[in-house]
Amino acid sequence: MTPPRILLAGGGSAGHVSPLLAVAGRIRESEPEAQIMVLGTQDGLEADLVPAAGFELVTIEKVPFPRRPDGAAVRFPARFTRTITSVRRLLRDRGIQAVAGFGGYVCPPAYIAAALGGTPLIVHEANRRPGMANKLGARRATAVLTAFDGTPLPGARRIGMPMRPQIAHLDRAARRDEAVRGFGLDPARPVLLVTGGSLGAQHLNESVASAASALLDADAQILHVTGRGKAGVAEQPGYRVVEYVRAMEDAYAAADLAITRSGAGTVCEVTAVGLPAVFVPLPIGNGEQALNGRDVVAAGGALLVADAELTPSWITGTVLPLLRDPERLAEMSARSRGFGIADAAEQMAAVVTGAARGR
Repeated sequence: MTPPRILLAGGGSAGHVSPLLAVAGRIRESEPEAQIMVLGTQDGLEADLVPAAGFELVTIEKVPFPRRPDGAAVRFPARFTRTITSVRRLLRDRGIQAVAGFGGYVCPPAYIAAALGGTPLIVHEANRRPGMANKLGARRATAVLTAFDGTPLPGARRIGMPMRPQIAHLDRAARRDEAVRGFGLDPARPVLLVTGGSLGAQHLNESVASAASALLDADAQILHVTGRGKAGVAEQPGYRVVEYVRAMEDAYAAADLAITRSGAGTVCEVTAVGLPAVFVPLPIGNGEQALNGRDVVAAGGALLVADAELTPSWITGTVLPLLRDPERLAEMSARSRGFGIADAAEQMAAVVTGAARGR
């Protein structure tokens, strides 16, 4: 059987690159001879992460859709057409049999090139509120896959969020004590994980730091991932402060409860591993983070609080009693895991390789 030849498109942010690499890794595992190329740009995260993961990266010009009538808008049609032509040439020269896109600036030319050449197209949308690129691609796609139910794209089918197997198949209970000790904490005491994502969240950091003494006095512990350049929080016994955790599965294993943003990747990861959470949606943007966490909260696997309402008194009055209630945490964990999907990477890899083989 001829190995499939596949182009994966996506980049710019971890929300696009991480699921792309998870699917690429699963395809490589199930089809070691598959030819996998990744389409990205030179200035996105993919420029570093894709080669580091051992995949070929092909870059194209970043051509954002114009949002105002200026010089960029005048130049856009010619630049966009050139980019589409470049991707069509790539598909033809490399004999690509399927294109899969995860969103971002590189996807519209990839989607249009696939449609013009009759190449099967698979689209994955991470958020409840889809981005412009995937709205375009979904109209032409062979399959539209989503991380959440209710994403308004034609023919959408929820498979969950593709993620690294170390997270997707994490056994928190089996790893907990080792992970807690790895962060210099005591396995006999409950651990609150606090993270605002790779960039951190200043208000979240400040609120937790202000509540830390009350939490520690109640025999709780804190693992605080502040974000790069934001570790201005005083560490003390029982309060571990780090800017970044390379292997988040270790933090998830150590935690009994998490306070976190509700980006699509985070929501899908904590539900896949069954970690009870308090979601604090990003207070700016289009409101997608509140939408991402809504179904998990409704299922009883998480709480949701507005950023402005996450005060030290709210943490001590709501989070601390929850952290000290193992029975309620166990119930929330079961409900969270019931919502989560751990095999999204396997599901999407099968769809992509099947499309490449005409199935």
